[in-house]
Amino acid sequence: MIVHSGRVAADTNEFILKPAELLRVAIEEARTGLAEGGIPIGAALFAADGRLLGRGHNRRVQDDDPAVHGETAAFRAAGRQRTYRGTTMVTTLSPCWYCSGLIRQFGISRVIVGEARTFSGQHDWLARHGVEVLLLDDPECAALMMDFINDHPDLWFEDIGEEPTP
Repeated sequence: MIVHSGRVAADTNEFILKPAELLRVAIEEARTGLAEGGIPIGAALFAADGRLLGRGHNRRVQDDDPAVHGETAAFRAAGRQRTYRGTTMVTTLSPCWYCSGLIRQFGISRVIVGEARTFSGQHDWLARHGVEVLLLDDPECAALMMDFINDHPDLWFEDIGEEPTP
């Protein structure tokens, strides 16, 4: 379903490429991050015409840099754009406050979220503020995160800024 300004619509015809095809790029990035010993969250930024502008993955472990989330890495890889209106951020996991702020700050028009089971993030907040949000509830994204959380709970809770529950 697409959530747009709090309303739900069933039409996904506005996407040049199918959302699942766009998500494949983000999943590839998440898998790369995991293979590097990091947190498996990937993202990609697409232009309104469907061109890939940038892609990236969470690198906070690999680079010892807490600011390199999947969305911020994809945004930086896209480079400077005259405008971000009409662009689509695709991410394997619902964006945190930090990444949601980036999406709002630069006027990214839509977000495709792979899953929000393991972390609900701020996709509802984005939708309430006029960003189109498509939550796919992709089983591959969910399984990737669930396995990671099970195998590396301390690293996961460090990443989301919470303490694990005993």
